[in-house]
Amino acid sequence: MITIRVYGILMNDQQQILVSDELIRGMKITKFCGGGLEEGEGTRDCLQREFMEEMGLQIAVGEHLYTTDFYQPSAFRKGDQILSIYYYVKALEPLKVVTSEIPFDFSEAQMQQYQQLQQIETFRWIPLKDYSAANMTLPIDKIVANLLKEKY
Repeated sequence: MITIRVYGILMNDQQQILVSDELIRGMKITKFCGGGLEEGEGTRDCLQREFMEEMGLQIAVGEHLYTTDFYQPSAFRKGDQILSIYYYVKALEPLKVVTSEIPFDFSEAQMQQYQQLQQIETFRWIPLKDYSAANMTLPIDKIVANLLKEKY
C-alpha cells in the first residue's frame, strides 16, 4: 500500500522554520508539519486541514517544493511505501500553539496523554542559520532540508 503524506514548510519573519517534535510508539521524530492524505482530499486541502487540526492555524499553501522520487518504506507499517509531497506555506494568522526552543519539550500532561495515545507532539522554531538535514529524522525530510539550505 502507498501512503501519501503532505507537509508544509512554514518560515516566519525571523527566518525560522517550524518543525514538529513527536513521540510516536517510543520513537522520537522531528519532522515538518503535516500528515496523511485522506480519501477524497486534494494535497493542498490536506495540508490546510492538518495545520488546522494540529495547530488551529489557517494557512495559505504556496509553491510546490518536492515530491518523493525514490522508494521509501514506511517506518511504521511493514510493506507499505511512503510518498511525501512538500509545499511552502504561509500563516494567515498568528501561531496559537506554544512553541519551544528545546527539542521534545513535552509537558507532564502530554506525557500522561502519551500513555493512552502513544503519540504526542510539540512545535519548535529552528533558525535558518542553524538549520540542516541533521535536524530532521525522516529520510525524505532530510532531502527537503538540503533543498531549503541550497535555496536560502
